[in-house]
Amino acid sequence: MSLPPLSPERLVKPRHFELRMSLIFGTLFLSLGTHLPYFPLWLQAKGFHAEQIAVILAAPMFMRVVTTPLLTTLADRARDRADVYVALVAAALLLSAGYFLTPTYSTVLAVSLALTIVWTPHSPIADSLALSGVRRFGSNYASMRKWGSICYLCANVAGGFILAASGPQAVPVIIFLALGAALTAGLLAPRMGRPRKASPLSAVEIQHAAPSLFNAYFLYFTLGVGIITASHAFLYGFVSIYWKSIGLSDSVVGLLWAWGVVSEVCMFLFFNRIFASVPVVRVMVIAGIGSIVRWIIFPLVWPLGLGIAAFFAVQSLHSVSVAMVLIGLQKMIGETVSEERTGAAQGIAYFFNGFFMAAVTLASGPLYDRLGVDGFLAMIPIAIIGLVLIGLAARSAPQRPVRG
Repeated sequence: MSLPPLSPERLVKPRHFELRMSLIFGTLFLSLGTHLPYFPLWLQAKGFHAEQIAVILAAPMFMRVVTTPLLTTLADRARDRADVYVALVAAALLLSAGYFLTPTYSTVLAVSLALTIVWTPHSPIADSLALSGVRRFGSNYASMRKWGSICYLCANVAGGFILAASGPQAVPVIIFLALGAALTAGLLAPRMGRPRKASPLSAVEIQHAAPSLFNAYFLYFTLGVGIITASHAFLYGFVSIYWKSIGLSDSVVGLLWAWGVVSEVCMFLFFNRIFASVPVVRVMVIAGIGSIVRWIIFPLVWPLGLGIAAFFAVQSLHSVSVAMVLIGLQKMIGETVSEERTGAAQGIAYFFNGFFMAAVTLASGPLYDRLGVDGFLAMIPIAIIGLVLIGLAARSAPQRPVRG
């Protein structure tokens, strides 16, 4: 969806653009770095059983697949995306206070559903603002975005130590304060006006361009990526609960999560040196095999007496099973999708990732309730299905870039 040419005043770089965007990314990921590892622990501490936890985690995932593209479209049409960002962060801050209410199942589920509507779009809108700076002023996206990863890592570690001292009841407080910091940073967001192209998750762009992307290679590849990613749902939903059940402290749980992020960042830093000449399908096959190895080893670590060090070693596979999937997807899109179709391609991949992650998360509750850590073994066939789809993509790979 093309937009009118930029006016001269919009070509003027806002003061301290990179610093302001770095603050936005950093504060944005503080709350996310607390929610993913520790929110399930808070739910368990409030007396919810595994199936209820799975529903509370999965239901928002289904909802955001629909609502996030709609809100990013709203941001594209607004006079300035920064205004939409601030409004959504303020709404998220207000709704997160709902976790301070008496935590009945219906209340927590309702708060989580409402919160995901206004929380999930923060990241794509922030990305859209940053990428406008890259296009207009030559800003370095990685130098701004890295502060998100750094703050996510800090939230993992600090959250573990805070919970060790105060218990899981600190989780809603940390999320509320982190969203407050995000709102403060959002008020400093550079005003960029409307984007020249729709943001990566624009529903209008998806509707306009999606049919041309439904070729066999793209479809098999993105489905495979979504399913391999979904095989991590059991990890994200229940590994913190499992670690606590075998006696690991909150601080160790935080360090284990942080180590996975460190390994992911290392892959981002060294991927081009190691895999630059490796075909993207092979990259994704390696990632899928890494996922399978991870789910085979995880249930064996504690029963075999391998200790905490082995959990850190398994968490190192995050660099393969997560980082290489993320990089491989972007590499495929960059190689085979023309620039004006990139937004639609990102949106379709987001839909598949979100839908399959939600479905497997929903199934993970009963799995953990019945199998405990052996539920990881059920993630193996899911990852294998993803690998099969990647293999089908390889058979239908285009000989030249797909241009729609």
